[in-house]
Amino acid sequence: MTPSGPPQTKRENTSYERHGDLIDDPYRWLEQGGEAVDEWVDRQNEYADDYLESVPVREDLQPRFESLARTTDYGTITAAPTGYFQEVETPDDEQPVLYSRESLEDDREVLVDPNEFSEDATKSMGWWTVSPDGERLAYGVDEGGNELYDVTVIEVPSGEELEELAGLGRAGPGMFAWTPDGFYYGRTGKEGEAQLEKEIYLHEHGDDPGADALVYEVDVPSMWPMLSTNRDGDHLLVSLIVGWERSDLLYAEVGETELTPVVTDADHLYTPLIHGDTAYVRTNLDAPYYRFIELDLSGDLDEVDPAELPEIVPERDGIVTGATIADDRLLVQYERAAVSELEAFDLNGDHLRSVDLPGTGTLAGLNGNRDAPEAFFSYQSFDHPPAVFRYDLEADESAALDRPDVSLEFNLTVDQVRYESGDGTEIPMFVVHRADLERDGDNPALLYGYGGFENSLTPTFQKFGGEFLRSGGVYAVANLRGGGEFGKEWHEAARHEQKQHTFDDMIAAAEYLLEEGYTSSERLAIQGGSNGGLTVGAVLTQRPDLLAAVCCQVPLLDMLRFHTFLLGASWTSEYGSPDDPEAYEYIKAYSPYHNVEGGADGPEYPPVLFETAEGDTRVHPVHAWKMVARMQSVANGGPFRCKTNRDTGHGTGKPTWMIVEEQLDTWSFLFDQLNVEYVEP
Repeated sequence: MTPSGPPQTKRENTSYERHGDLIDDPYRWLEQGGEAVDEWVDRQNEYADDYLESVPVREDLQPRFESLARTTDYGTITAAPTGYFQEVETPDDEQPVLYSRESLEDDREVLVDPNEFSEDATKSMGWWTVSPDGERLAYGVDEGGNELYDVTVIEVPSGEELEELAGLGRAGPGMFAWTPDGFYYGRTGKEGEAQLEKEIYLHEHGDDPGADALVYEVDVPSMWPMLSTNRDGDHLLVSLIVGWERSDLLYAEVGETELTPVVTDADHLYTPLIHGDTAYVRTNLDAPYYRFIELDLSGDLDEVDPAELPEIVPERDGIVTGATIADDRLLVQYERAAVSELEAFDLNGDHLRSVDLPGTGTLAGLNGNRDAPEAFFSYQSFDHPPAVFRYDLEADESAALDRPDVSLEFNLTVDQVRYESGDGTEIPMFVVHRADLERDGDNPALLYGYGGFENSLTPTFQKFGGEFLRSGGVYAVANLRGGGEFGKEWHEAARHEQKQHTFDDMIAAAEYLLEEGYTSSERLAIQGGSNGGLTVGAVLTQRPDLLAAVCCQVPLLDMLRFHTFLLGASWTSEYGSPDDPEAYEYIKAYSPYHNVEGGADGPEYPPVLFETAEGDTRVHPVHAWKMVARMQSVANGGPFRCKTNRDTGHGTGKPTWMIVEEQLDTWSFLFDQLNVEYVEP
C-alpha cells in the first residue's frame, strides 16, 4: 500500500457458470475467510481510518457526538399485573438497563443490567418479554451484535434466575409465547444446522431443555414462525409467515404439541392478537391496507375459510402497522403516507375516536395495559426527539412521561413533497432543512432510501444528523416503491422483475432535489443500509453523474450470489433467485458488483464509503469487500474505501462508545466530501 492509494487486492482467475454465462469473479476468495482475508480487512481498515481520522471536522464533531450520545434515552413502557417495565440508558451506560416498578409514581429498580455482561459492553440484551402474570421475564443475550441468542428466564421482581436456554439462534420475542408453566419457543442456528432451519419447542420450567418436546419443524428458508398465546394460557396460535407475502395459521391448546391447521395455502397474511377466546387477526385479504377479522377460539377449531370469518375492523385509508388491547378497547396503529395515526375501537370493532398525537411523526412500541384504561407508546419526528407517552383512555389525553434532554436549538422546516418517477408514478419524500435555508442550488444534501420488504421509512429524529442540518445541510428521505408506505401494492411494485422501480425512484428523487434548487450534483450524497445498501449501490453504478458521495452500509451488492450467504436464501421471495433463468436475467441487469465499469471510457464514480460489520449474520460483509476490491481495481474516480467494524453485526446491540465512533466515521466522510462548513451550537 502506498500513502496515496488503496491496498492492492489479489485477483484470481475465478469464474463460474450461470445459465450459459461465464461470470468473472476474481475476488471470490474473500468469501472463504481465514488469515489472508483477515489481513486484507486490516489493510482496508487502515486505509479507511487513515483518511477518516484525518478529516479536520472530526475534531469538531467528536465532543458534540459524545455529548449527544451521553444523554438519557428512554424505551417505551410495558404494563403487567406486577407493575411497569422499561429500558433506560443513562449517560454512564454503554447499554440500556431494564427497570421495573410497581407504579409509575415509584422509583425504578434495576432488573437486568447488560453493562455487567462484558467489560467492553459488546454483549447486549437484544430483546425481552414479560409473562402475562408479570411474575417471569425472559431476555435474549447476544455477543458482538450477532443476533444469535442465549435466553435467560428470571423471576420478577427479585431478578433471580430460573433457567437459561443456550444457543437458540435467531429466537426473538415473536418466537416466544408464555404458558402457565413455561413457554413455547422457536430456535434456529443450532450447531451443525443452518440459520434458516427453524424448530418450535415446548418447555416447562425446571425441565432439561435438551428434552423439550418438538412441536413443529420449518424447512422453508423464507418461512418464519410467530407464536402467540392468550393471557389465560388456553390458546396457542402459530403464524407461519412466508416471504412477507403470505402465512398459514395453526392452532393448539396450550400444553399440547400437535398443531391443527386453521388457515393454509393462503395468498395473504394472517397475524393474530389473542384476547380471551377471541383472536383479532390482521390480514390483507381483500384489504391491501389491512383489516381485522375475528377468529373464535372457544370451541373445537378446524380449518376455516378466512373469507367467511366476520370482519371486526374494516380497512381504512391508512395501513395497519400494529395493535394492542388496553382494558376493554382495541387500539390500532395506522400509517398514512408514512405518518403515524392512532385509532380507538371497542372490542366489537366500533370506532370510538381518533387519538391525538403530538405532531406529524412516528409512533412505536404501542403497549396497552389490560388491567387499566391506559396505553404507552414512544413518539418522534424530525424535530421531536423520541419521548415516551401515556395515553389515558378515559380522559382521552396523552401525556409525556420521559423526554431526552436534547433539542435542535434552531428552527426546522419539514416538507412532504411528491415527485414523478421515471414511469410517471408519484413518490412521496420528506425534505428537511433549516427554516432560513435558501434554495440556491448549492446546499449540501443527503438523500436516504431503502425501498424493500414492505418496510416504511417514517419521520425520525436525527440525533447526530442534526449537526449536518444546523450547518446548512438538506436531509431527504424518499419513500421508494418496494417499501410499505402504501401497502401491499406499493411493495409488489418493486419486487422480483420490477425491482428496478426502486432504483428509478431513488434516481428521480436525486433529480428532483437538483431541479428544485436544493443542491447540486457536486454536493449531493446518498445513503442506505442493508437492502438500502443495494439501492444506493445500484444508483451508484447506474447514475454516478448525479452524485458527489455515497455512503453504502451493510449492503447487498453481489446479487448473483446473495442467496448463498447467511439469510440470503430467505430473500429470494423479495428479489427472485439467480438459480432461476428468468430471475437471473433481471437480477444481473442491476447487480451492483457486476455493473462496475472501468477503462478509459468508463464513468467517473464519486467517492464511496462502504461500511460493514464482521459479526453481521444477516448480510455477509463479503458484499462490501468484493465491491470495494473491484472498484479500487478498475473504476475511475473515487476514492473507494471500506470500513469493517469489529465486534458488531447488522446494527443491533451496539455500545454507546461504538455508536459514537461509527457516527463519526459516517459524518466526517459526508462533511468532507460535501464541503460542509461546520456550524457550532
